[in-house]
Amino acid sequence: MSNLLALPFKKTYHIDVKSAAANYIANDIGSHPDEFKDDVKEWQQLRDEGTGGVVHENKTQAGLLYHAQLVSILAKLPSDIHLEIPYATVFNATGHPVSLNSLVFERACVLFNLAALYSQLANSEDRSTPDGIKRATANFQFAAGALSYLKSSVLPKLVVPHDEDYPVDLTEGFIVGMELLMLSQAQECSWQLARLNQYKNSLVAKIAARTSELYGAAYEALTQASPSVKSVFPSDWLPHIQVKSLHFTAVSQFRKSLDEIESGNNYGIELARLGIAQEHVKHAFDIARRGKVSTPVFQDTQSFMEIVEKAIVRAQRDNDLIYHQDVPAASSLPQIQGTNLARTTVPPGLLRPEETLGSKRPMFYELVGWGAREAINIYKHRKEDLINSRIVGVSRELQDSADEQLRKLNLPASLEALERPIGLPPSLLRKAEEVRLENGPEKIEASLEDVEMLSGRDSAILDETLDILDTEASEDEATRKEYPINRPPSHEANSELTDKAHRYRQILTQARESDEVVRQKWYEWEDHIRQLTEDEATLDQLVPTTTHSASSSATPESKNTRRLAQVLRNRLEHLDALHRDIALLVRRAKSLAERDDAQPRVMKAAGGFEKLAELDPAMFEDILDEELAKYDRYLVDIAEYAKRVEEALSQIKSENDAFIKSRKEDPAVKDRERALQQLDAAYFKYKEIGRNLDEGNKFYNDLAGILMQFREVCKAWSNQRNQELHSLTKKLQNMSVSSPDPEKPAPRSSAPTVTAELPEQPPSPRYPGNVPTRKPPLPKSSLGRLPALTSDEWEFEEMTLPPPPKKNLNKRK
Repeated sequence: MSNLLALPFKKTYHIDVKSAAANYIANDIGSHPDEFKDDVKEWQQLRDEGTGGVVHENKTQAGLLYHAQLVSILAKLPSDIHLEIPYATVFNATGHPVSLNSLVFERACVLFNLAALYSQLANSEDRSTPDGIKRATANFQFAAGALSYLKSSVLPKLVVPHDEDYPVDLTEGFIVGMELLMLSQAQECSWQLARLNQYKNSLVAKIAARTSELYGAAYEALTQASPSVKSVFPSDWLPHIQVKSLHFTAVSQFRKSLDEIESGNNYGIELARLGIAQEHVKHAFDIARRGKVSTPVFQDTQSFMEIVEKAIVRAQRDNDLIYHQDVPAASSLPQIQGTNLARTTVPPGLLRPEETLGSKRPMFYELVGWGAREAINIYKHRKEDLINSRIVGVSRELQDSADEQLRKLNLPASLEALERPIGLPPSLLRKAEEVRLENGPEKIEASLEDVEMLSGRDSAILDETLDILDTEASEDEATRKEYPINRPPSHEANSELTDKAHRYRQILTQARESDEVVRQKWYEWEDHIRQLTEDEATLDQLVPTTTHSASSSATPESKNTRRLAQVLRNRLEHLDALHRDIALLVRRAKSLAERDDAQPRVMKAAGGFEKLAELDPAMFEDILDEELAKYDRYLVDIAEYAKRVEEALSQIKSENDAFIKSRKEDPAVKDRERALQQLDAAYFKYKEIGRNLDEGNKFYNDLAGILMQFREVCKAWSNQRNQELHSLTKKLQNMSVSSPDPEKPAPRSSAPTVTAELPEQPPSPRYPGNVPTRKPPLPKSSLGRLPALTSDEWEFEEMTLPPPPKKNLNKRK
C-alpha cells in the first residue's frame, strides 16, 4: 500500500453524441448531418476511450488525443450544442452527477481525468528502484501540469447557468490544492531518490524542507477553500497532507542535525535541531493517530519518531558527558532554505494539440468556425439594424412628421382652394385614383372579415388545447374515485400549462379589443373613403367652388395674397424635392446592403489564425467596424437632410402664417378648404386602416403557430399522464388480486390499501433554444395598443413538459 495519494477519476455516463451533433448541424448550421457522420462516429469512440476509468500508460495518449479533438470541435462548434454531459463529483462516483450543456465542461473533465490518470500511474510505480522513482516523479509532475493547464486555459471559459451549482471539484480552490499536492509528492519522490543515492545530509535536509513547504501550501489552499470543497474529500486526506508537512519539517531538521556534526562538531546545535524535529514528528504522530491516516503513513511517522527520540538520547548523553556545549534556542537557529526539484510540467500534447493529432484530420475541419459564423451573423444584424432604424426609420419619421405638420397647417388644401377655385387639385385626384383602383372599401371589409376569421381560428385552437387538459383532468379524477393513486392531481400538475393558456387568452382578448378599435375607425370614415372611389365628375360636385371677380383679384391685397401663395407653393415643392432625394438615398443604401457581404473578409481573417484556434466573434470586431463604415456617408447625408427638412418646415410655417393673415374671410373659400381637407384626411385614414389590418393578419397567423405548438405540448403531456395512469391502475389491479378460499371470503375491513409511489421527479429538463440570441427591438403593432407578436414583451418562451420520471444513469464509461 502506497504512502502517497492518487486522484480518482470523475465518473461519466453514456451520452448520445450523434443525435445532438446531427440536430445542431442540420438546424443551426444548415448542412446535412451525413456530411460529418464519420466525424460524429469518431467523436463517440474517442469519448469512450478518452474520459478515464482505466489505469494504463497507453490511456494517457487516448486522453490527450480526445482533448486535441475537443479543441478542434470547439473551434468549429459553440460550447452549447444542446448536448447534456454528466459527470459525477470526484470521490462520489455513486452520487447524483452534475450535468451541463457544455463542451467546455467536457474538456475540463477530460483534463481532470488525465491528471488523475497520471497520478494513479505515479502511485503504481515501484519506488524501491531509482528508475521507478524517476517515473513516479515525472508522472506526478505531469499530473500537476494537467491541473495547471486546466486552471489557466479551460476553467475561465466554463460558464455555468445561474440556476446550476458550479462543480465543486472544478473550483479554483480544489484545483490549486490538488496541483500543489501533486507537486509535493513529486518533490517527496525526489527526496526519496536523494536518500537512496546517499546525497549529503545538507542537501537532503534542503530537499526535505521544500517538500514540507509544498505539503504545507497544499494543506493551506484546501483548508482556506470553501466548506463545500473541504467536504468533498475522504476523512483521511487532509490529515494525510498535514502529517506529511510536519513529518518533512522533522526530517529536514534531523538531516541538518547530522550535517552539524559532520561539518563542524556543533553538538549543541545538533541537540537544538533534534528538539525541533521531535516536536514536529510528535505533532505529526498525534494527527496521524486521530485522523486515521493510511497505515504506511502512520508507520512512517511512528518509526521516524522513534529514530528521533533515540538520536536525542544519544546526543544529550554525549554532550553532557563529553562536549558540554550550550544548546541554543530554536528561534536563534538559521532557517533551512529549501531546494526545489519538482516542477509543474504540462504534457506537451496539451500545449501543442496539433502535434498530438499528427496525421489525423481535425474533426469538423470543413466547417466554418462557429466564431466566424457568429461574426457574420452579427454583421448582418448590425447592418439590418443600421439600415432599418438609422436610415429607413429616420426617413419614415421625417416623412410622417412633415405630413403631420402640413395637415395641422391645412396644407396643401388651403393653397389649392385659392389656386384652383374650381375643379379638383391634382394631388387629390391621384389619391382618389389609388383608392379606386385598389377597390379600397371592399379590400378593407374583406380584410376585416379575414382578421375576424383568424381571431376565431386562434380561439378555437386554444379551446381545443384546454379541452385536452380538461379531458385528462376528468380521467384523473374518475380514476382517483376508484383507486388510491399517489401522484399530484391534474390541477396541480398542469398549473404551468393552464397559467400559460390564461396568458394566451388574455392576449387574444386584448387583440380583439384592438380589432374593435380598427373596426370603429372604419365605420367612422367609411363614407368619406367611399367618396374617394367616385369618378372625377361626382367627386368635383362634392367640393364647393369659389370665384373671384376681376376687380377683386386686381386689388393690392389680392395680389399680395397671390404672391404669398406662390412663395408658399415654392416652399412645398422644395419640401417634396427633399423627400424625393431622401427616398433615393434610402434606395441606394438598401441596394448596397443587398450586395454587401462581410463573409469573404471574415473567412480570410479566420484562415489566418492557427488551425485549432478557438475563434471568438470578438476577434473579428475590427473587420465588422470597417465593413459598417461604408454606410457612414449615408448616415451623414440623412442627418443633413433631416436638418434641411426641419428648416423647410420652419419656413413653410412662417410663410403660411403670412398667407393666412393676408387672406380675407371668405366663407366660400373656407367651405372649399374644409371639403378638400376632409377628403385628404380620408385618404390617410384609408392607408392607416389598411396597415392596421395587415399587421393584424400577420399577428394572428404568427400566434396560430405558437398556439399549435402549445397544443402539441399539452397533448404530449396528457398522453404521458394517461400512460402513467394506465400503468399505475394496472399495477394496482394486479396487486389487489389474491387467492382466498372461495367459501371463506376475507372480511372487507381486512383488505389492505395499496398505494403506488411514483419515482422521484428530477428537475425540469432544459430544452434547446432557451437561450435566445439578442436581437434589435421590434416595433409596436399599430393594431392598437398591442406590441408586435414577435416582441420580447410577450415572452413567448418555449414550453417544457412537466418533469418525467428520473432516468437511472447506470452505464459507466
